[in-house]
Amino acid sequence: MRRWFKYMKPYLAYFILGPLCMIVEVIGEVIMPRLLAIIINRANDGLLTSGDSIGIMFLMILTAIIMMAGGVGGAYFSAKASVNFAADLRADLYSRIQAFSFANIDKFSTGSLVTRLTNDVTQLQNFIAMVMRMALRAPGMMIAALVMAIMLNPPLSVVFAVSIPLMLLTLLFIIRTGFRRFSKMQAKIDGLNSNVQENVTNVRVVKSFVREEHSIKGFRKANKELKDAGVSAMSVMIFLQPIMTLFMNATIIAVILIGGRIVLNNGMPVGNLSLFITYVTQILSSLLMITFMLMMSSRAMASGKRVIEVLDEKLDISDENAAHPEKRVENGEIEFRNVGFRYYKNSEDPVLSDINLKIPANSIVGIIGSTGSGKSTLVSLIPRLYDCDEGEVLVDGVNVRDYSLVNLRDGIGMVLQKNTLFSGSIAENLRWGNEEATDEEVKEFASYAQADKFISTFTDGYETKLDQGGTNVSGGQKQRLCIARALLKRPKILILDDSTSAVDTATEAQIRKAFREELQGSTKIIIAQRISSVRDADMIIVLNEGRITGVGKHDELLRDNTEYREIYESQSGKEE
Repeated sequence: MRRWFKYMKPYLAYFILGPLCMIVEVIGEVIMPRLLAIIINRANDGLLTSGDSIGIMFLMILTAIIMMAGGVGGAYFSAKASVNFAADLRADLYSRIQAFSFANIDKFSTGSLVTRLTNDVTQLQNFIAMVMRMALRAPGMMIAALVMAIMLNPPLSVVFAVSIPLMLLTLLFIIRTGFRRFSKMQAKIDGLNSNVQENVTNVRVVKSFVREEHSIKGFRKANKELKDAGVSAMSVMIFLQPIMTLFMNATIIAVILIGGRIVLNNGMPVGNLSLFITYVTQILSSLLMITFMLMMSSRAMASGKRVIEVLDEKLDISDENAAHPEKRVENGEIEFRNVGFRYYKNSEDPVLSDINLKIPANSIVGIIGSTGSGKSTLVSLIPRLYDCDEGEVLVDGVNVRDYSLVNLRDGIGMVLQKNTLFSGSIAENLRWGNEEATDEEVKEFASYAQADKFISTFTDGYETKLDQGGTNVSGGQKQRLCIARALLKRPKILILDDSTSAVDTATEAQIRKAFREELQGSTKIIIAQRISSVRDADMIIVLNEGRITGVGKHDELLRDNTEYREIYESQSGKEE
């Protein structure tokens, strides 16, 4: 409750007024049958006059209007409270996920995070709305009706001593069973969301390999598992209603049998029996409401636990202990000192080991090596997408852990292997690099990335709308747009992780020329598979199985480094 109170506090007035309005409705629920019983008793005794009828009718109408006001007010305030609670919680949850490092995100599947942001928060919202309407109304009505019934006829009230304990034992069993099943159902929703996201996002791959049937089978399997888990959970709710109705009807029958004898023996007016039966219905209906509330709580508890797992996830990368949070990247000098890294911390074999390297500011550096040699991992340590396990990474002579994440990453432009564009115009996508950039600046940096030429051929130019993921442009065009976006940031360190693989060699040569001539104020790191992409670099780094095996210019490495020479020969088809 301490955790959730943070989201309740701003709307405390709604959380108070809602239940109070429901109490007004409860009072009316208890008074109304009492007025009806007076009419029945007086009519039965022949004492009912027209004046009495009109007076009692007026009181009943007034009570109904007050009840309506209470019910509408309760529904309104509960809706306001629950919707605002969910909105604030969802915003915090999303902000928390945005603060996750790659390692944190790896712990949760994307589908699971989507489910927690949407379905799980919605379950909590629905639960709060129901609790506000029922938490005081149901117990209040049950207690009030029980007190009134006992006052009305204590001997007849003994019926409750049998029916209520039996109902409570049944409810306890149902709730315990339901909690386990609802937890399982939420996990199956995760699985279905992950399956849908993976296959819809990569639908082009599915179609190119003619794997539609395989994709459909995978979806059907996940869908069936969710269906089975849902049916299993909902079956608890399905049996709840008839079981509670059975108890209610059995209690009413018992009251009629026992109370009927009392009425026949003139021990109680017939109107009071009718009133007692109404109270029985209210007591057992209230107990049924409480049961549904507890059942919803079991599902809400399962969802709340999953939400808290995200909120409580420890951030393995933060700038909480940064020694120089105000410092910014100024020159772009990079140094690795005895760096080691493992993705899985209990793994024996490191991804990177004993990395010692110094990259001068404003230089062009190429990194080359076989697949899986650790190239992408190495550059990911510079903006702290991951933190090294051993040693330290320095930028401008300062450990990257001592920068604030905002200032560090603001000085680094990175184009990842997987080029990602967002739905919106080309200009909007490029301005991710600098939202204040003018149209002239956008066009200038797009020309450096050799993107302006093809953008100009589009009817709408820079206002051309991109589909989600940039699926309506080619791979080479997407890469050039991502490069332009990074350049527009004017970073002191620019990292290109195999980001020209889909670009022809002539265009790539023009991009490299622009780097050297137009972007002299930044350190440029180029990861490539083609030696032609890094041949003219000031420094080329050769990686093999997570270790640096060579550093130098092209001619030096070709003469002295075996791995580099083998890569060169395999690509050029000749030996030197």
